[in-house]
Amino acid sequence: MWTEIVAALPGTAVFHPSASEPSLIRCATMLGHPVPTALAALLRESNGIEGEYGDGLIWSAERIAFENQSLREDAELATLYMPFDPLLFFADAGNGDLFALLPRIDRPDVFVWNHEDDSRTWVAPSLAKYLEWWLTGQIKL
Repeated sequence: MWTEIVAALPGTAVFHPSASEPSLIRCATMLGHPVPTALAALLRESNGIEGEYGDGLIWSAERIAFENQSLREDAELATLYMPFDPLLFFADAGNGDLFALLPRIDRPDVFVWNHEDDSRTWVAPSLAKYLEWWLTGQIKL
């Protein structure tokens, strides 16, 4: 389903082999919470999706775990930014900003974290709309 949705959108998307269940379990363990259902389903089809210029439309399960753990545990970042714990970063905008879900509440919305001013702004009502709107240029950063 996910690869068909993305493949039907404009632009180039490079799909990777699916994430294994053990890698999704490791990701959830490192995060300290389950991977949201829609994101886990996408990763089961393609363990990451790259855009036309190699940008991370969707990171791999391993990168999701690594990036989130790094941001959450960085003591220096903790003095500069609001806590990252409520966010689950899963993609980058290519300019330092990161896209995130809110995994600890039942809300499918996608937000963008601005690395310059620490704002967290709503950009899409779901992962599917994020992909559609990002690839069609409706999300402007």
